[in-house]
Amino acid sequence: MAMKSGKEYIESLRKLKPIVYAFGEKVESVVDYPLFRPHVVAAAMTYELAKHPEFEKEMTATSNLTGEKINRFTNVHHGIDDLVNKVKMMRLLGQKTATCFQRCVGLDGLNATYITTYDIDKKYGTKYHEHFKKYLKYVQDNDLMLAGAMSDPKGDRSLRPHQQKDPDVYVHVVEKRDDGIVVRGAKAHITGAVNSHEIIAMPTRSMGIEDKDYAVCFAVPVDAKGVTLIFGRQTNDTRRLDGEIDPGNAKYGIVGGEALIVFDNVFVPWDRVFMCGEYDFTGQLVETFAGFHRSNYGGCKVGLADVVTGAAYWMAENNGVEKSPYIRDLLAEMTSMAETCWSCSLACSYQGSKTNSGAYTINPLLANVVKLNITKFTYEWMRLAQDIAGGLIITMPSEKDFRNPEVGKYIDKYLVGKAGTPTEHRMRMLRLIENMAVGAGLPEALHGAGSPQAQKMMIQRRANFEGKKELAETIVSIKPDKYFKEVTGKTEEEYFKEIREALSKCD
Repeated sequence: MAMKSGKEYIESLRKLKPIVYAFGEKVESVVDYPLFRPHVVAAAMTYELAKHPEFEKEMTATSNLTGEKINRFTNVHHGIDDLVNKVKMMRLLGQKTATCFQRCVGLDGLNATYITTYDIDKKYGTKYHEHFKKYLKYVQDNDLMLAGAMSDPKGDRSLRPHQQKDPDVYVHVVEKRDDGIVVRGAKAHITGAVNSHEIIAMPTRSMGIEDKDYAVCFAVPVDAKGVTLIFGRQTNDTRRLDGEIDPGNAKYGIVGGEALIVFDNVFVPWDRVFMCGEYDFTGQLVETFAGFHRSNYGGCKVGLADVVTGAAYWMAENNGVEKSPYIRDLLAEMTSMAETCWSCSLACSYQGSKTNSGAYTINPLLANVVKLNITKFTYEWMRLAQDIAGGLIITMPSEKDFRNPEVGKYIDKYLVGKAGTPTEHRMRMLRLIENMAVGAGLPEALHGAGSPQAQKMMIQRRANFEGKKELAETIVSIKPDKYFKEVTGKTEEEYFKEIREALSKCD
């Protein structure tokens, strides 16, 4: 089957019948539900841009399974170019939507599972990798959107999964049958879940032998029996119902349309099970996924930074202060921080390496540096955008007042900026900045792909402090420098003896 267009993706969702709840009611049509529409359209852009020749390099790839051209969101990376083009795709889509386009979690889940199943099979002689390659081909052939589901609710964080009072706060296997397994539990904060075709569920942490029932990875259709999706709330989410201006980003929404996914005794056939009890590989799967996902943030969030920087500059021009040294300095700071994150994302991709499976992975240390920078710099460049935009982003009257024939004329008269620019355009730009710089995107930048402490733990693990200490010890001759004699023709002891003798003559 050929790659889908954006319109074909939207129509494909109509064929699914997931059980979805939002705001206390059951949603009959994901596509037609007003609060979901922006999320659906944002995801559709990941399909539509892949159909256009000018974005082919970023948006498409060649399948290692079939040799066919596929949407990059269904690709397993088989070279450095794949890793680099993936983050270029992320930045492009961030620029085009100014929001979360939802498919990267599923993409990272595919890649992490591909790599890990190969290693499980090599150790245990299982058939997970072959099953997964068959599933991957199905995903590629049908150009499916996957909801990557890793985060469990976790309950009491001081207890391991098997110690929880309610075992269902982590997804686990409750029955093994000849034809498959039955799972129960939930996954939380899952981006794009309601408008995905499939769910790929992964363990959320490293497990011990007592937790082996929780060491499970599988894929099910979003409308599989026993799956229920409960849509999450976001700051200003009902603004989507308030016209064209007040939503801020009326076309593409706020963040990623996250949901709580409930698995209530869901059956999974064996050919869709990719880990079942191999607890010693849970840490690898989680770490591999996290590295891929954290590397993305230097792409997608920088794409958003491009948009909000452009919006801030627009406002500066409209206020007549674009040449102010102070404003130019703020814009330079915003750009510098964004490009720093972009550089990290490119670096962790260019420093990628080949795994045993033949697929490529990113440099995990640099990937965690990417995300840790994002948790700080996003707040800072959004703060600077607020500074440039001014107080109207939180005090401006509503769109309904602007459309009101009695008072709208006053808003049009008194909230105008530079002559020649309609007040409505000014209001649209202010709401966009409010949406991006004050809304739900900030906590997502902090907690998405793991909170800052998760990145710091990974950085500490891979920072090689002992190696760095040895470098310092070598410099000051606490430890021998094996290259020094080749450079000077003398041992360190001989070299410093000469220096001491020369200094004594100077005295």
